Amino acid sequence: MTQTELPTYAMVLTQIEQARLAVDASELHGSLSGFLCAGGEALSSDWLPQLALEGACGEVLQQLFVATSAQLRSPDFSFALLLPDDEQGLEQRADALVAWCRGFLGGFGMVADASAALSEESSEALADLGRIASSALSYEDPDADDAALAEVIEFVRVAALLLHGDGVLRRQSRRLPH
Repeated sequence: MTQTELPTYAMVLTQIEQARLAVDASELHGSLSGFLCAGGEALSSDWLPQLALEGACGEVLQQLFVATSAQLRSPDFSFALLLPDDEQGLEQRADALVAWCRGFLGGFGMVADASAALSEESSEALADLGRIASSALSYEDPDADDAALAEVIEFVRVAALLLHGDGVLRRQSRRLPH
């Protein structure tokens, strides 16, 4: 597994169960992503307590941290959401996306400085993630719903990258001499 390759959903889920964490794999990845996008700092071995989670940070969760951090910083925008595979049912994948968004908002909120203004685009992206996180999804046309889910996943991925980039710019501007 490379530094930028996420462990599989199943691998993360197994490690979560072993560590007895009260969160699912998508929500955990969303929390980590939100934490990092808001400027949270941790080590691959100690990030769980930063998210108010108690448990051992085994090898798979350390890899999740390393890969997520690397993907967010990557110039090729390779960031990916940790969601169940496409072989899983539409409802399971959609519910995982909602959980990922809830986790993202929680992780982001743990770090984000309320006095630091977000750009208009980032504010809108954060509000959109909130709407997705509070959604109750319904499924009527499997083919159309599957395509719509793929579009929403891409939107969420890009929104996270936008929020990360906005945070990087804010942190850099605070370091510049005035």
